[in-house]
Amino acid sequence: MVQYNNYLDFSRDKSVNGIAITVLIVLLALVTGLHLLGLIGVVGIVIGVLISILVTFSIRVADQWEKAIVLRMGKFRGLKGPGLFFIIPIVERVYKYIDQRVRVTDFKAEETLTKDTVPVNVDAVVYWMVWDAEKAALEVRDYEVAVSFIAQTSLRDIIGQHELADLLQNRVKIAEALQSTLDEHTNPWGITCQTVGIKDVIIPAALADAMSKQAQAERERQARIILGTAETEISEKFATASKNYQDNPVALQLRGMNMLFEGLKEKGSLIIVPSSALESMNLGAVGGLAALSKFSEEKKA
Repeated sequence: MVQYNNYLDFSRDKSVNGIAITVLIVLLALVTGLHLLGLIGVVGIVIGVLISILVTFSIRVADQWEKAIVLRMGKFRGLKGPGLFFIIPIVERVYKYIDQRVRVTDFKAEETLTKDTVPVNVDAVVYWMVWDAEKAALEVRDYEVAVSFIAQTSLRDIIGQHELADLLQNRVKIAEALQSTLDEHTNPWGITCQTVGIKDVIIPAALADAMSKQAQAERERQARIILGTAETEISEKFATASKNYQDNPVALQLRGMNMLFEGLKEKGSLIIVPSSALESMNLGAVGGLAALSKFSEEKKA
């Protein structure tokens, strides 16, 4: 794609445009009218046609976002445009039209080793523009291809300086470093790299599975740590509660009654209580009263 766009830049001369064609038609019509009126002869027609062609080829038009590089006898004459401008036919020519809009170039680094020797494929994109058309035309022959190659080379260098974890976690920081490197190389060409984005970092499938298992194991470890911490906090709360109940047996019985009541609220509930708990909290009598109350209600119903 880069080569195709560059081919368009070199091949289109814009020597033929709507204004030039209109002027050519008007001049040829004028020469024909003068000949029909008998004011000029054959020689006049030839001279008139040549002048019309020269005038036509001297009229050029550059688009709003373009600058035309004009050469006079092979030497740089200046920048023309945007809009309508004129050149001296034969003596001057338009070398190329420089597009000064922001452009986007995709580039990638395939099978590049990171600092910890992991092969990765990295896809990136750079947004750049020509800020000095003269330098872009005179300092570098094919600036679009040059930007693409320097971006790819710089990306490989950046990958080799970082470990895989950095590439995956610090994309923004790496993109900023890459943008700074590209800007340093392209500024002498009259080109500035505005933004670089890391689109994707592709790692080997086996390594991806291993990293996934490692992350899962880490999550399980964290879950076990959290569960252990919760158990410790619960045991501390129970220890504090036991001290309060130790010196206050009435409070312990009330707590036991509350627990039994909560368990018997739902119909059909079955509660299994250790005998030691019945003896320590005097729940036997309480359980009997609760059962008797429930039997009475069922009998009335």
